[in-house]
Amino acid sequence: MSNLTIIDIPSPNYDSRPFGTRIDLVVIHAISLPPGKFGTGRVIDFFTNSLDPDVDPYFPGIAGFKVSSHYYIERQGRVIRFVDDEKRAWHAGVSHFRGRDNCNDFSLGIELEGDDFNNFSEIQYQRLNELLKLIKINHPDVIRDRIVGHCHVAPQRKSDPGPFFDWSRVGVELV
Repeated sequence: MSNLTIIDIPSPNYDSRPFGTRIDLVVIHAISLPPGKFGTGRVIDFFTNSLDPDVDPYFPGIAGFKVSSHYYIERQGRVIRFVDDEKRAWHAGVSHFRGRDNCNDFSLGIELEGDDFNNFSEIQYQRLNELLKLIKINHPDVIRDRIVGHCHVAPQRKSDPGPFFDWSRVGVELV
């Protein structure tokens, strides 16, 4: 099995998947709060509805949002689980993949601490691939071509994980 350490920090932002839904997609995202700043802990606050809108001028515009992800990988490699795989996290929003709408119904969301302007860390790629191997064990329908970016399922709205994300380093063992 895996030696990957996953820290649980439950988010209230989830609900049930439609009955009988199989998880067969992983959506990779990038987030930093405030934008472009890493290691602040504010992403955790955001996903747990405890973001203080007075801390940064950017926060009042997002403080009331109810958003979550199944997993979050910080730049130093810590992996946090906010929502259990079997529940529907609120990460993809209005989305579409291969003829199916509402990707949250059948996907897992993985947020990486990052943005559109910086390379991701070596340890993030390592942890991401360890996590994807574990996901594959639990959800065998997740194969390499079903690991996509937020930009692929919501291209009119989203650009993440962004141009500095190296897709060639992701899920190569999940073909």
